[in-house]
Amino acid sequence: MIKGSKSMYQSVKLKSALCAGVSLLATMPAAAETVADITEISVSATKNEVEAFSVPASVSVVTREEMDDLLAASVSDLFVSVPGLSFDGGPRRAGETPTIRGVAGEGVVVLFDGVRQSFLSGHDGRFFIEPDLLGSAEVVRGGGSSLYGSGAVGGVISLRTLDAANLLADGERAGYRLKAGFQGTSDEWMTGATVFGRSRDGRLDGLASLTFRQSGDIALGNGTTLSGDDEIGSGLAKLSFQASDALSLSASWMGYRNDAVEPNNGQGNSEGDLMAKRVVSDTFRLGTRYNPETQLVDLQAVAYINKARVDEDDLDTDRIIGRDVETKGFTIDNRSRFDLGSKANVTFTYGGEYYRDEQVGTDNQTTDGTRGGVPDAVANTTGLFAQAELLLDTSLGAFYIVPGVRYDSFRNRAAGETVETDESATSPKFAATWEPTENLMLFASYGEAFRAPSFNEIFADDVHFTIPLGPGLEAPNFFIPNPDLLPERSKTWEFGAGVDFADLVTGGDRLTMKGSYFTSDVRDLIDLEVNFEFSMACFVPGFPGTCNAGTSRNINTGRATMDGFELEAVYSSPRVRLAASYSSVNGTDKDTGEYVGILSPNRLFTSAELKLPEIDARIGTRVTIAGRFDKVDDVAEERPGYETVDAFLVWEPTGGLKGLRVDLGVDNLFDAAPERVFAGVVDAGRNAKVRVGWTGSF
Repeated sequence: MIKGSKSMYQSVKLKSALCAGVSLLATMPAAAETVADITEISVSATKNEVEAFSVPASVSVVTREEMDDLLAASVSDLFVSVPGLSFDGGPRRAGETPTIRGVAGEGVVVLFDGVRQSFLSGHDGRFFIEPDLLGSAEVVRGGGSSLYGSGAVGGVISLRTLDAANLLADGERAGYRLKAGFQGTSDEWMTGATVFGRSRDGRLDGLASLTFRQSGDIALGNGTTLSGDDEIGSGLAKLSFQASDALSLSASWMGYRNDAVEPNNGQGNSEGDLMAKRVVSDTFRLGTRYNPETQLVDLQAVAYINKARVDEDDLDTDRIIGRDVETKGFTIDNRSRFDLGSKANVTFTYGGEYYRDEQVGTDNQTTDGTRGGVPDAVANTTGLFAQAELLLDTSLGAFYIVPGVRYDSFRNRAAGETVETDESATSPKFAATWEPTENLMLFASYGEAFRAPSFNEIFADDVHFTIPLGPGLEAPNFFIPNPDLLPERSKTWEFGAGVDFADLVTGGDRLTMKGSYFTSDVRDLIDLEVNFEFSMACFVPGFPGTCNAGTSRNINTGRATMDGFELEAVYSSPRVRLAASYSSVNGTDKDTGEYVGILSPNRLFTSAELKLPEIDARIGTRVTIAGRFDKVDDVAEERPGYETVDAFLVWEPTGGLKGLRVDLGVDNLFDAAPERVFAGVVDAGRNAKVRVGWTGSF
């Protein structure tokens, strides 16, 4: 049901059919989008609180409760049930990169508490955050540039950290949480401590948390190991103050430190060129909300600085290379609400965003200290957006209509270069939900999205790779910049439907299902062109010029079509919870018919959980089934299908031990060897996990 509205009648025939089909859910895939016991709210889909079910888009919400059950060691563990989202690059944390609907890299926006995470390197990871510090997560699939500008071609991953309110029970003023855990596949130990509280008058609250992880090499499903020594320390400090009934202020710091020994390229099965890596990431955030007693003003503003640096010390030489990315920015938006009678209202959301990305690459083995392939560069982006949310309750049912548009201007400049790039883009979107009955929703949307070329793509320089030709002779291939690079642009249509029933079979149960089909036309795809050709100087002594193996540059190439289907379902009752998700994505070049994008196999995920209140416990299992992957033009790149089974048990005693929580689990119970697409390495093998936590009050 759309928040704030209610349809005039119910679909009795549909309800009867679904009653008969509930028993089939035990064999259907599991989704992290909905929790039957609690109405899940999406914020990222519209920048306003809306029931996730009613949003005319494909959005999944992962709650704190679901995160706790997963015993996540990395961010990818949190999203095992979300359709359309996959993580490529292998089991190492530094290798994990998200792909949404076949789009990866700069085509996916990542936010921590609304702060853009602009550090992007295929070798060094993207998620410098501790999963145990998160309060919720959202994945908005499909073009989101009408709200988030550049990069949201594939979608948006929004992570929100814990607040004191997530941990304080009713009537409590202060408390603490202690945790310790172990995972066998990498011999990883985790310890964490959190303190939280609020003032007596409730106007001030805060939280401080530290988590440490230490792990070794990763045991893979095929009996081999992958080097992956890690020592990680993560911290979070948050403070919020209700200065008046209308004004609230907040401040936070989030830090991440990772010392690891692994290959320069953390992806795949590479075991050569071991490096001592040092990751340092800090995010500083200031926020405010001003919401006086008027429907015209509900103002929110956030200012932030995010600093992320990765240094790599070659263990076999004296070489040290680094990449430093700093993002400074702010967002400001307001909501004006209007009642249009007893059965209609509209919310206008409008505002702007500015952020500046600055990158510095270092190499102690070059004469000027700069790093090849990591240009010193600056990117400035300014965006203005506006959106309306119209709710109508008519005799034909409830309507939720969401038009929106955003204008972005972006400029890139490399240090020491006279050439600048200056582009702009307009991203419209129109979406609508129709609820002909209280339990049924249909939705459709059209949106345009874009991805501005990064300064790494525009100003790529120095050596790409080197070909040894003999003793003392090498032929380097050089990156060359391309200031004429255009943004990637997409146009996406999406159509979907969903059902939502409460008290369907027994009192207190709930069934939610939502599925969609999408198709996107993408043009001006950015790809790397390698012109591989040896110069004559490589073979003819004294020939003018130097020996080289040609050049590489990023160019715009052709057009593509991406399409697919996604489904999520969950049924929950006081005794059981059954869930399911399914996804399929395809991508082809319109001109050549070849496959494009970071595609993944068709995937089915299921989970079943039995609640045992008699012993304060829950037991369950998760099953993932992926089909054979043959969406490649080279047969050698095909991958076999796979199945994995997980099992878990949660014990939360009441009475004198209230506050204790014990989690036991085994991932990949049958020690399968699933191979992620394009990773070139199988996943971790059987992984026994245990965690003990205690939450108390002062």
